[in-house]
Amino acid sequence: MTIRRVPFDEIPQSLRDELTKAGLDAGEVYDAVELALDEDLPSVAPGEMPSEDVTSVATIAPDAAATGVFAAREDGVVAGLGVAELVFAYVMGDSVTVTDRVKDGSKVKAGDVIMRIAGPTRGLLTAERTALNYASHVSGVATGVAAWTEALEGTGAQVLDTRKTLPGFRALEKYAVRCGGGANHRMSLSDMALVKDNHIVAAGGAVQAYEAVRFAYPDVPVEVEVTTLEELSALLDAGCGRIMLDNMSTAMMKEAVEITAGRAVLEASGGLTLDRAREVAETGVDYLSVGALTHSVKVFDIGFDLSEG
Repeated sequence: MTIRRVPFDEIPQSLRDELTKAGLDAGEVYDAVELALDEDLPSVAPGEMPSEDVTSVATIAPDAAATGVFAAREDGVVAGLGVAELVFAYVMGDSVTVTDRVKDGSKVKAGDVIMRIAGPTRGLLTAERTALNYASHVSGVATGVAAWTEALEGTGAQVLDTRKTLPGFRALEKYAVRCGGGANHRMSLSDMALVKDNHIVAAGGAVQAYEAVRFAYPDVPVEVEVTTLEELSALLDAGCGRIMLDNMSTAMMKEAVEITAGRAVLEASGGLTLDRAREVAETGVDYLSVGALTHSVKVFDIGFDLSEG
């Protein structure tokens, strides 16, 4: 079948509002969905034969209708279901109905129905994979983050993401982090300065780099990475309010917390694992930043099962 390619302003307002309320740019999500569908059914020039889902066209009557369910095949936290719904709306417009969709960030068990979709059978099967790709990936991030959130419960520390995101998926992956109970670090290179080892080398020292950023961008938050307690002390004396403890041992982080004595926010980073999460949090650091939340995602297993009528 050919897809309807429903224009953005014809996508249900309630769905667009929901995405916006979640902290996503609904227009950007729509554009991403459009590109994703183009991978399966590329746009063609006027006058050319439209690209079609040849399998569905060959095997399914044009007037056939069905209902399908998205069901969790494992325990976890689901997210991205609003994006999945947008996929179906883009393909089929008002001929599709979505019900029983659970709220993003919900914990589910294997076998739970998380969304029910009714509409033309050809359309359901044409949209299925793209919708599952979004929901499975975003739910995978949320599920992984939830495990860290649980491990840190009661410590006062929170898990943070990084910019180690799949290109083009940053907003969705960082949204998934929030759904899993984590917090977002900077979204881009411009909303926060993060002075790391190469900046320190280029500037001639950690304090010099910190002061250079404060001079150039006095209103931008600054965080500086340190590897030694001497660097930490020097930055505290310089007034740095946020410091990243890079690849420090647990004992060294505990000493860093004692030296800091509340004068700065401390973020542990580098090679952190879930097995070590609570041990690190109990040193008294404020945050644990973990690139693996987004760069090493285990896809959450969601199935789509169809029934006639």
